[in-house]
Order: sequence, then C-alpha cells, then structure tokens
Amino acid sequence: MNDTICAISTSMGTGAISIVRVSGNEAINIVDSIFDGNLIDKETHTIHYGHIKYDNTIIDEVLIMLMRSPKTYTTEDIVEINCHGGSSTTKKILEILLENGCRLAEPGEFTKRAYLNGRINLLEAESVNDLIVAKTDAARTLAINNVDGILTKKIRNIREKIVKILANIEVNIDYPEYIDEVQVTHNLMKDYIKDITNELQQLIEGAKNGRIVKEGINVAIIGRPNVGKSSILNNLLDEEKAIVTDIPGTTRDIVEGSITLNGVAINFIDTAGIRETKDVVEKIGVDRSIRSADRADLILFVANNNEKLTDNDLKLLEKYDSENLIIFVNKSDLEQKIEIPGNISREIIWGNTVDINGLDSLKNAIKNKLNLDNIVNKDMSYLSNIRQIDLVNKANLAIENANAALKNDMPIDLIEIDLKSAWEYLGEIIGDSYQDELVDNIFSNFCLGK
Repeated sequence: MNDTICAISTSMGTGAISIVRVSGNEAINIVDSIFDGNLIDKETHTIHYGHIKYDNTIIDEVLIMLMRSPKTYTTEDIVEINCHGGSSTTKKILEILLENGCRLAEPGEFTKRAYLNGRINLLEAESVNDLIVAKTDAARTLAINNVDGILTKKIRNIREKIVKILANIEVNIDYPEYIDEVQVTHNLMKDYIKDITNELQQLIEGAKNGRIVKEGINVAIIGRPNVGKSSILNNLLDEEKAIVTDIPGTTRDIVEGSITLNGVAINFIDTAGIRETKDVVEKIGVDRSIRSADRADLILFVANNNEKLTDNDLKLLEKYDSENLIIFVNKSDLEQKIEIPGNISREIIWGNTVDINGLDSLKNAIKNKLNLDNIVNKDMSYLSNIRQIDLVNKANLAIENANAALKNDMPIDLIEIDLKSAWEYLGEIIGDSYQDELVDNIFSNFCLGK
C-alpha cells in the first residue's frame, strides 16, 4: 500500500488513445520527472498538455490528468497519462515509469486500494468488475446499480435490525433483575426475526434473478431427429449456425448460439436428435444431448406438427416434465397430424421457421417463462455471484436457527450466537469483515489497470 503503482488501463492494440494510470504517494512527483511541463503546483482534477521525455528524447505527445488525494478512485494521488494508442508507445511509457520508481500494479490493485482505503465496499468492488465484463445491457444495469450502493443499503439495513436485537439481548443479560425487560426482549425478537427473515428471502429470491441477468440462461433444444431443431436455432440467431438437411441425424454434436431477450443473454444449445441408434458416432451425440438437457435451465422440446408423437417423444416429455419445460410444435405451416395426449398439462406453443414472425410466439413464451419483464428493470439490485449468494444463505440459516431456538424457549445467549453469525455473514458480503486471502483471491480475477 506504500508503493506507487502503475498499469495500462486501456485494452492493448491499435487505437486512438491509451491511458496509463499511476497511483500512490509519489505518483505526481514521478510523472512530473518525465513530463516537460510542471505538475507539482497544479490544482487537482485538471488536465495538462505536454510531452513525455526520456533521455532528452520525446516519447509521445500527451494529456496528463492530475487528481489529488483524497477525492480519487483509490483515495490516493492519481495521475493518468493519455497517450497515443498502440502497444509500442504505451509500453514505452510504462517502462519509463517503472524505471523511475513505480511498481507494476497487480490485477485489480487500483480497485483493491479503493476498497482497503474505505472508498467502496467489497460488494461494490466486485460490481466494478461485473461492469467491465458485462455482455448485455441488463448485466450492465445490474452492475452499475450495485456499484452505486443500492444493494449495500439493503444489506446494511438488515444488519442494523440484527444489532437492535443484539443490543436488547445485552441489556437482558446485563440486567436480569428487570423482569419486564425479558418480556420486551422476546416480543421484539419475534417481530424483528420475522421481518429479517422476509428481507433475507427477498435477497435469496433476487439472487436467482441476478444469476439470470449476469450469466444468461441455457436453453437446450431437444427432440427426435428431423423435427426442425437446427432450423429453429438458425432462425433465432439469424445465421446458418447449424447444418440443416432432410436427412434424419444430420446434427451429431451440440451446436450453440446466443440471442438477447429483454437485455438477458439466452444461450441456445441445439442437440443431436434423441433416439435409439446403433450408429456409434450418433450415439455419442445422443448421450451428449441428454447431458446438455439435464444441465440446462430451460428445456425446449420440439415436435413436428406434420407427424404423430412417438413413444420416444412421450418418454422425453415424461422425463423433462417440469416448470422448466416449453413444448414447441414446429412446422405449423404444414398439415396437422400431431395429436397431443390429454395428460400433457404444459402450455403448447405453435410456430414455424418459414414465416417471418413464425417464432415470435416461442420468444414470448421464453420471456414469460423466465419472467423477464419483471426481472429486468432500471431499479434492479441483486446478489449475483457464488460468494455473495453462499453468504446470504448462511445468514438465512443462522436466522432460522435463532427463530427455532426462540420458539423452543432456548437460553437467550444461545439465540445471540446465531444472530451474531447472521450479522457477520452479511458483513462478509460487503467486506465489513474479511480475510486477507479472500480479498486477494477476489481481486486477482480483475484485469490489469483496474
């Protein structure tokens, strides 16, 4: 933390500009020593034109952005050198900085310093990285909401409610002679724990939405050969991703592609037609199809409107019959020969890949099944990574244990242990309590220069 660090903060390659970032106590002095202008006496948050020089040779024409502590990203002095794009010039400036006293920053070290210096919490720091790697508009909105602290406020509000219970317990333990205080404590605990449980459940439910927004949804397209699975994939993606022929069994392996619905990535997996086969290669494809379907978030079962369902079709429908199943009858432009058994209670979607809007009903069914209209909104703030979700589940379990102990008239100091555990788990989410090894691991996944 005492070193002055530097790194290239823009992507390497040909471009109009690159930015080399410097942060630390000596940031201004080091950059001033290689700049042909004067930075020492300049006001904070100002930009200065000049040149980077090395051995009396001009390296590049630059703009220097000067930001003095504490109102900076890391809360330290920061200087950003805006130079011409291109790997040669950018790397040369970085080399000069390293020769003049800077240390190369570790991945995510600028954000790590922002966290350790108290400018942001751990949840907000993780959201910075989510913002950088966001691939959809919904993922970007989720990340920026969490960077702005919307989710942090929810978690801190729950922790404050737990603290109120703990404070009440402490009064009860320290002053047991006050009989009325015992009754007050238990009544307050029942109300507070019920309220806290509801708020934790909202976070847990929201985490499911967070994973959908951040990672997208995997949809396995299954069915027997030649029902049009590959044509559906190609039509949804608007490209010839999968080979399409009239020969059953053309698709021998899984083919993948993604589209965006309501800002959420929908990853379609076109599988080999599932049927009994003695062909060794086709059997491998069928086995992979079944594994893909078993792991998918959503199953799209495709049937042919022009053919009756087979026994194998009915077995697949029975195996994957759940809330995650969508039944799509393809080739609705052809004569209907399919007969839907009365015991199939799932909604059936009809469409085709011939008409321009032939798959609109399918897209709408996917959006409705995933509840995308309610998940994706400008105010969304969800937990979205495994670490955060694991901790909120642990906090919820601790509150459940406290509630059970309260109902069973367990000693109040035992209930206090579970409440403190929940409070600490929630604190780990935002980094109010942490382990150095955990923090190092989190920031190691960041890119250099951030």
